[in-house]
Amino acid sequence: MKAIIYARVSSVTDRQSTDRQVIDLTKCISDRGYKLVGVFSEKISGATKNADRAVLNDAIKFVQENNVEMIFFSELSRLGRNVFEIQETVKRLIDLKIDAFFQKESFQLLDADKKPNPYASIMIAVLGTCAEIERENIKFRLNSGRNQYIANGGKLGRKEGSKKTKEQKADEYKKVLSDLRAGKSIRDVAKLNEVSPSTVQSLKKEFGIS
Repeated sequence: MKAIIYARVSSVTDRQSTDRQVIDLTKCISDRGYKLVGVFSEKISGATKNADRAVLNDAIKFVQENNVEMIFFSELSRLGRNVFEIQETVKRLIDLKIDAFFQKESFQLLDADKKPNPYASIMIAVLGTCAEIERENIKFRLNSGRNQYIANGGKLGRKEGSKKTKEQKADEYKKVLSDLRAGKSIRDVAKLNEVSPSTVQSLKKEFGIS
C-alpha cells in the first residue's frame, strides 16, 4: 500500500521546519505497513484559504493520479486554522475517496470500504473547535501581555535598522524576482522557492513586476 506525507509549518522563515513532522510520519507509515512514495512540505499560514495552498493541492492531485491509498498528517490542524477550513478539506478528501490518517489524534478518515469513518465528523468538529479555542486563548494571553508591557512603558515594533531594505530583499529573493520576471505565476514561484504566495505578491508589487 502506498502513502504520502503532507507536512506544514506556518512560518516562512527558518525559525520553523517540517523536518520533525516528516521524520515522525515516516516511522508511522513504516509501522503501519505502508510504502512512502512522496513527501509534500510547505511553509504557509494555516489561515491561508485552501484554494491558495499549492502544495496541499498538489498532494491531493498526486494521490489521485498515482493510486495512493493514504495521506499522513501529523495532526488535524495541518489542514487549517479554523474548523470550517478543516471541514472543507475533509469533505473534499471524502468526496474524492482519499483516505487520511492523523497521527496526533490517531484516527483514520475512511473505513475499509472507502466510506467515511462514522466518528470522523464528530471528532473533526470537536478537535477542530478545541484547537481553535486554544489558539484564541493564546492570542488573548499574548494581547494581554502586550498591553501590560505597553502600560509599563514598553515600546513595540521593529528595532531601528531591523527592517530589510529594498536592496537586501533584492539579494535575498533574487530567484523569486527572476522567476517573476520570467513570467511564472505567483503560485508557481511560491512553490519553486518555498515561500508563501503573499510574499511573492508583495515582492511583485514592491519591485513593479507586471
